[in-house]
Amino acid sequence: MKKRILVVEDHDLLLLAIRDILEVEGYEVATAGDGVDALERMRTFVPDLIIADISMPRMDGYRFFEEIRKHPEWIPIPFIFLTARAEREDRLKGKALGAEDYIIKPFDPQELVVVVNSRIGRARAIREATEGSFEELKRQIITLLGHELRTPLTSVYGYTELALEEAANLPAGDFQQFLSGIKKGADRLTRLVEDLLLVVRLDSGEIEKELDLLGAVQEDIADQIRRIVRIREPRAVEQGATLELDVPEQLPPVYVHDYFLADALERLIDNGIKFSRRDQRRVRISATADAEYVSISVQDWGVGIPPDQLEHLFERFRQFNRQKQEQQGTGLGLVIAEALTSSMGGHITVKSVQGPDSGSTFTVHLPAAR
Repeated sequence: MKKRILVVEDHDLLLLAIRDILEVEGYEVATAGDGVDALERMRTFVPDLIIADISMPRMDGYRFFEEIRKHPEWIPIPFIFLTARAEREDRLKGKALGAEDYIIKPFDPQELVVVVNSRIGRARAIREATEGSFEELKRQIITLLGHELRTPLTSVYGYTELALEEAANLPAGDFQQFLSGIKKGADRLTRLVEDLLLVVRLDSGEIEKELDLLGAVQEDIADQIRRIVRIREPRAVEQGATLELDVPEQLPPVYVHDYFLADALERLIDNGIKFSRRDQRRVRISATADAEYVSISVQDWGVGIPPDQLEHLFERFRQFNRQKQEQQGTGLGLVIAEALTSSMGGHITVKSVQGPDSGSTFTVHLPAAR
């Protein structure tokens, strides 16, 4: 299928010349005399690229460009300004608006062809990469959510069926075991729903509003960290893990939302336990401070993270090596931890190595309160 180009130019002879040049190159070309005519033409002819003069009656090129960008479906269309103006300010204005290129009249026909081919090729490459990334994201969501929904539902359904079938003769111990299995499945489904709802709150800006209402300067952040670890410790023991604590008595005050901080740290602790080796099932929580930040580190002695995966750690639904290692969760834990930390003005850094002394350290950096 031929690529479509819309040319907008008030000089009739030049308009026809550009159309002829591009049609010889195999493009389907539509024309318009100014921005008003071009917008009307766009109702029935959506191009793959737009070339527009700047000085035109009724609606100039700059205004036309702004009108085009008001339509989300037209934003990806490459836009080239065509003008006789050679002033640097005019070129900068076109670039600042977001136009992909700027051709000065008079121009060589080959120059026009090269620029058009380049911009259409670039747009195609971006579209293909975006579509590929979107398809991969859809695949990840289907796989992860399918697993995260099916596994606990199977547990809940299976134990319920067994309990109903054997209700009359079921020993108390077995009945307790069935109830425990049902609860584990229900807990896992609850975590899934809560995580997805939290992502919606993050995307909608509700988290920032909540921080404005409930955030406060925590004068004894060291005690807050110790309290978070103590609350998390019993579950770590159930998982066969040990939590080590190395927090000084005093740390500078920080502005936090207590729940956000607890949620972020617990997710990092869960992550450390999940990826710990069986013989090194321990996670160390430590804290330091400097003139700018209070830094809370969560260190594990686990499998480590490959260097090529580090840049993808905070992408949604991304999980490392899921095929070889059973992982519960949707791949949202680190995303949420980073977003909650960011909402409090902080950030998270990661250090990880692979090998005999491997492991990962995630550090939450929170700005000290002034």
